[in-house]
Amino acid sequence: MLISRRVALALAVAATFSSGAVLAQAWPAKPIKLIVPFPAGGGTDIIGREVAQKVATNTGWTVVIENKPGSGGNLGVDAAAKSPADGYTFVLGQTSNLAINPTLYSKLPYDPVKDLAPVSMVASAPLVIVVAADSPYKTLADVVAASKAKPLSLNYATSGNGTVAHLATELFQRTANVQLTHVPYKGAAQGATDLIGGQVQLYVSSVPTLIGHIKNGKMRAIAVTSAKRADDLPQVPTIAESGYKGFEAVTWFGVVGPAKLPKEVVTRVNAEINKALQAPDLLKKLSDQGADVAGSTPEQFATLIREDITRWGKVVKESGAKVD
Repeated sequence: MLISRRVALALAVAATFSSGAVLAQAWPAKPIKLIVPFPAGGGTDIIGREVAQKVATNTGWTVVIENKPGSGGNLGVDAAAKSPADGYTFVLGQTSNLAINPTLYSKLPYDPVKDLAPVSMVASAPLVIVVAADSPYKTLADVVAASKAKPLSLNYATSGNGTVAHLATELFQRTANVQLTHVPYKGAAQGATDLIGGQVQLYVSSVPTLIGHIKNGKMRAIAVTSAKRADDLPQVPTIAESGYKGFEAVTWFGVVGPAKLPKEVVTRVNAEINKALQAPDLLKKLSDQGADVAGSTPEQFATLIREDITRWGKVVKESGAKVD
């Protein structure tokens, strides 16, 4: 009986390695889906499409983008978490839905650590505070003065509750001792339209999301949230330079899939993403969008997610922000 059990165990182990080898050889046998958990046209969408296209060009794979917005990116991430772990569904997650939302939401439908498999970091980017081109507010100091004179009178738009833009602005309000009114949207496009139309006075989002509007003159950037000025917006001061020393908040983007993804698939996709990120044309495209390329190993990305859950969790608790 002991020998039979050992034989059975050996056969099971052999079958596991055999199935992994077969998967590695056969995969991918159909299109790969990359979920973007925000609407088309926003920063996450632009970055996802550029990276997916370069990977597809390099490998010959068919990579299909599926925009699945809602609930601060939670709907798209949850869809990926609950997909079969067969290597055909991934999602481009962000700081918001992977690191902030676990504390912000009382009931999150997924656990970023337990239900997802980190594959690779893709990029990071500062946030930028913008006003409409014809706004009377020329500087961050103007915004602070107006808000102190009449608390809650200025509305600021973000692409949703729980996004890093939302939490970073909450952090800034505490730092500057001002009160602004948050107006969350389901994505970038409508918020941009409303800012230009005068329905909201401020918009806070990643540089890749808003840089097109800034460059075409429809919006005016008044501050960035990074420790140093953004390469594509060298004329725009940081919040720290504007009188709030030490202030820093950036957002990052990275590919994850459902937990229990085969190691062979994670390794291959990671290698192809990092190869794509080294291409000069992709580097330029992402840089033109205000993003900094940031590849990684799966293990490095997993560490970043865990550390930022702790870091942003503290900000959420101190700010009192909550989404049900």
